[in-house]
Amino acid sequence: MTYDNDDIVYTLYAQGCQRLDGGNFSGAAEVLELAIEREPTKASLHEALGRAYFASSRVEQARRQFQRAVEINPSDDYAHFGVGRCYERQGRLPDAAKHYKLACALADRSDYRTALDRVLERLEA
Repeated sequence: MTYDNDDIVYTLYAQGCQRLDGGNFSGAAEVLELAIEREPTKASLHEALGRAYFASSRVEQARRQFQRAVEINPSDDYAHFGVGRCYERQGRLPDAAKHYKLACALADRSDYRTALDRVLERLEA
């Protein structure tokens, strides 16, 4: 049996997400990096890798992956939220607020609104 690139990429993505959900963040990153080597233009791969990097405190690498996901798919609400989380962690609050606002505009989620409110309060203080 032969597998085409799409099958391999999907299998790697699924393994990466499973490892991510299981708390194996470095293992998830390894598998997702392999998937991106095969398919560098899939926003979902960059978003998942951003989540793995963020969860393992590799914030700058996470931000770059989330930003790449946004470049590929500007309407990816979670990728905007991820960029915002990275900027917030780095203390870049105006940048965080911008991406949280975009995430809120794209999807009505309480975690996005909570993050935006938190950053706006810090900016006003």
